[in-house]
Amino acid sequence: MNTTDQWGREYDERPWGNFTVIDDVADDHKVKRIVVNPGQRLSYQVHAKRAEHWYVVSGVATVVLDGETFERRPGESVDIAIGAAHRCENHSAEPVVFIEVQTGTYFGEDDIVRLEDDFGRS
Repeated sequence: MNTTDQWGREYDERPWGNFTVIDDVADDHKVKRIVVNPGQRLSYQVHAKRAEHWYVVSGVATVVLDGETFERRPGESVDIAIGAAHRCENHSAEPVVFIEVQTGTYFGEDDIVRLEDDFGRS
């Protein structure tokens, strides 16, 4: 359900957690705060028009990037190229929080192609 938070920013609850749009004013980037609840994961997905940079704020993120799996901890980051298959998983008991900086030519939610999804959205 897409709503706004107490500061008027776009906020959306998802089956795996939530996201808040921090900045989407400029044409060349968008910034989100993403929370992945314990035991949840985002869909395995690709984007045709944007790259992403994830900076982990808290929790331990398990990242799957083009079939390779690795962990990122607070203060660590990962770059996701346009067209790269990716997902974030949370195998811990605390939420994973990361900041996502999107760059490219388009940042709409309809630039998500889900390859696998735990919630039947692929």
